[in-house]
Amino acid sequence: MKDSKPDTLAEATNSLTKDGYLESFTAEENAIKAANSKKEYQPEDLKITKSFRFDGLTNPADETQVFGILANDGTKGTIVMSYSAAHNHNIELIKQIPSAE
Repeated sequence: MKDSKPDTLAEATNSLTKDGYLESFTAEENAIKAANSKKEYQPEDLKITKSFRFDGLTNPADETQVFGILANDGTKGTIVMSYSAAHNHNIELIKQIPSAE
């Protein structure tokens, strides 16, 4: 993601992985959890360092966003969030993560 925006969600997540964003975060009810390490973070423990939005071609509800996240302990990972009704993330918790961009 040096100078160009990825065209697909897969390209964005692959690029972030190559940049060291290896953890997968999920925004649960009261914390943001790292899937591999099982560590839990509060929004103030994290920073959004990169963000890419992908709009649905036929339905605006198909919008997806991927965030590159840096934790205060140096952990780097991603959250992939869909804005459809079927998502399983605590959107309000994600909105509390400050952006470094």
